[in-house]
Amino acid sequence: RGKDEKHKVWMPKLWMVKEYKDKWKSIDDAERNIFKFKKSSEEKSKKMEKEEKFFRETFMYDKEIRVLATATAERSVPSQRRVDLPLTAGEQLDVIAAAQGHAVICRNAQGRYGYVLVEHLNFR
Repeated sequence: RGKDEKHKVWMPKLWMVKEYKDKWKSIDDAERNIFKFKKSSEEKSKKMEKEEKFFRETFMYDKEIRVLATATAERSVPSQRRVDLPLTAGEQLDVIAAAQGHAVICRNAQGRYGYVLVEHLNFR
């Protein structure tokens, strides 16, 4: 033996149980998913800005967008035009403005704006 090896302490190699290895891997994956979430939320905010820009141009709405009320769609209704908002039953909508007649301007959870007939909504 050399002088360096003489003072070297032998340590037993610790074997890790497979369950713990899997747990550590899942923790690492979760940390990676945090960064993916930030990227998707960034893309989502860009889409929301695009929808808002389209809304302002189409409806000639230059005021501040404020939610007047929250409503729930009573039934599913497909949209006939681009300015109409397609509905699914039970969907939560933010009422932005009251338009002419029986229609209101609403925003859905995806950030899309459009006209919805009052008869399709349930106000609480």
